[in-house]
Amino acid sequence: MGVAAILLERGLITREQLDQAALEHRASGERLDRAIVRLGLVGRREVLEVIGEQLAMPVVDLGAASVDPDVIAALPARVVFKQQVAPVERRDGALVVATADPFEMSSLDELRLVAGCQIELVLADEEDLRRFIRTHYGVGGDTLHEMAGRAEDGLVVEGVEDEIEQAQEASVIKLVNDLLSEAISERATDVHVEPYEGQLVVRYRIDGVLQRANVPPTINRFGAAIVSRLKIMASLNIAEKRRPQDGRITFRHRAPGQPPLEFDLRVSVIPMLSGEGVVLRVLSKAAVLMGLDQLGMPPGVLAPWDEMINRPHGILLVTGPTGSGKSTTLYASLNRIVSDEVKVITVEDPVEYHVPGVNQIQVSHKVGLDFAAGLRAILRHDPDVVMIGEIRDKETAETAVQASLTGHLVFSTLHTNDAASAATRLLDMGVEPFLIASTVEGVMAQRLVRRVCSQCAEPFVPEPADVPSDFDPAGATLRRGAGCRNCRQTGYRGRVGLYELLRFTEPTRELVMRRANASAIASSARAEGTLSLLKHDGYEKVRMGLTTLAEVAGALVV
Repeated sequence: MGVAAILLERGLITREQLDQAALEHRASGERLDRAIVRLGLVGRREVLEVIGEQLAMPVVDLGAASVDPDVIAALPARVVFKQQVAPVERRDGALVVATADPFEMSSLDELRLVAGCQIELVLADEEDLRRFIRTHYGVGGDTLHEMAGRAEDGLVVEGVEDEIEQAQEASVIKLVNDLLSEAISERATDVHVEPYEGQLVVRYRIDGVLQRANVPPTINRFGAAIVSRLKIMASLNIAEKRRPQDGRITFRHRAPGQPPLEFDLRVSVIPMLSGEGVVLRVLSKAAVLMGLDQLGMPPGVLAPWDEMINRPHGILLVTGPTGSGKSTTLYASLNRIVSDEVKVITVEDPVEYHVPGVNQIQVSHKVGLDFAAGLRAILRHDPDVVMIGEIRDKETAETAVQASLTGHLVFSTLHTNDAASAATRLLDMGVEPFLIASTVEGVMAQRLVRRVCSQCAEPFVPEPADVPSDFDPAGATLRRGAGCRNCRQTGYRGRVGLYELLRFTEPTRELVMRRANASAIASSARAEGTLSLLKHDGYEKVRMGLTTLAEVAGALVV
């Protein structure tokens, strides 16, 4: 009895679903069981267990497997990549090898010959197997082995023309695509390619923390080819190695069982001591814009902010360091208020995400279109709401103030550590106090902290020395991640925001008029009840088990 018939007999699929999968099977040529999984009719695990029963093969969980390095060394990497198998243990003189395709048995003879012993096959999930191979043999390891062989044959050459030719070879293209696909699969926001003397380091920034990519040491020999390929993809000058260059790449990535998605990669190339360093910012073109109520704002912040973004005029600022989620908050706010009755225009550098119904302008310094010039121009386009990517100088600040005074609602960002410092930052730029006091309606300060992994979260009691004096753990459900494959053994997966909101009231405006410092403004607002604190929001999210005290403490270090 076939796999599909067993699934049907057990009631895991219906006859109509089987017929649907059969049509896909005939159209695409893929195995019927894989078509069933791809259509989402049955989970991969259920199909795997049925195949294991049918073929009398044990099913192993490679995600939880701990394999001895000697066992890993029992099969050469080239064989592992070629056959898509992985050694997992030695048992009674035989080598136990995991496969995701038990119907392809032609590899057994090669495995026996290479290993020099009997082979016992076990069944593993295809995604788990790929992840296991990447973990133990490196990302792009098969391509690097091929390239290393070509290098030993004297086929790796030097010179600009030769670099261009090498960067366009299929093996180099595949290697770079593998590195980018791995970064996207791991939810990386940035990819760092860093040259050192005799070494090339690839790192991914995941949930705000840099982690080294697992690549074989042989990648060190092909740093120039990798950088050249990235420059070609970004339409940069491959011969220019002395000056920084910026570009963009549109990259298509397809997750297993999912439709392909387009990602916009912003590329920055800078000459370093040992070669050219590359950083790529990963932006999903199809990213679903988060709603305000999905960001994790506490009710005491969300309700007043929601009221302020619906005002007819004024300036609303979002502050925080780079990478604190300011753009996400602004996009969510715009998405909340955009409608057929409201015209929204933005000036951004760069435009990170496309918001339906919003007119977005890309800053171009080459033609003199900076934030101030763009803002002056769009005020003639009869907008109701204006968003400026960042207030960087006095000219932009004063133009934003004038836009607010003429009846527009203006959103923008500032780089300050807390909400109260926004007013003093504008004063430092040279904006008159009465203009700040009469236009700014509210300032949101925010940070991002890592979220405790939901799959390995466990309750714990911190050591007294690790608990801040102003945090009361009584009645709280403190959690931490033990570490699992879902979170790359970090204990964290995803991030959540910490927020504080300063509402400008008459006492606050009077302090701004008197050029009071940030501390005085914050003290007055706290006493008045118009300022929530980042620390308090962080502590509340710790008490809820969403993050940890260590994360909150790290986010508030300024």
